[in-house]
Amino acid sequence: MQQHDLVYLTEDGSHDAIIELINSEAFGPGRFVKAAARIREQGPHDRALSFVCADHGETIGSVRMTPVQAGDVKGHMLGPLAVRPSHKCLGIGRELVRIAIEAAKRNGSEAVILVGDAAYYMPLGFEKVGYKALEFPGPVDANRVLVVPLADDVHARLNGKIGWRDPAAQAVEEMVDQDLYDLPRMVANG
Repeated sequence: MQQHDLVYLTEDGSHDAIIELINSEAFGPGRFVKAAARIREQGPHDRALSFVCADHGETIGSVRMTPVQAGDVKGHMLGPLAVRPSHKCLGIGRELVRIAIEAAKRNGSEAVILVGDAAYYMPLGFEKVGYKALEFPGPVDANRVLVVPLADDVHARLNGKIGWRDPAAQAVEEMVDQDLYDLPRMVANG
């Protein structure tokens, strides 16, 4: 029996080539035409919330998180999630998903959304999104759209378009909103 030395790490730029190879092995060229890929093309994934698994120093799995606006929900899209064929059925994918969801929660994400197999993801905490509640930039099987709600009323607010969200623009917007909130106090205190 082979001994594994699994280590989970935050993704960095040095992982790009091997992640591309792993995703190519898992999904082939068809991965580029999927609706989720259209969202990922709109802007970069969040490396701070994306993870790899290494075994004896060799990267053998990864999961990426892309910031999205889904209706009124500021969340993250999970995927692609892939593990090398040599390491399938060891729980690596499930652990990568768990780590990514926890990181998104700590980061203030309101939801983790994906398009995937309900039988695999629902035991990991995902729930079905209302049928055709989200409008993707391409065809998608509405029965495969799943979410882990991390804030109140997520299901009610998951209604409308889903697309890439610029976290830097959101931070500026929140600072402006806070300054406008504080303006009457600042004027009153002179």
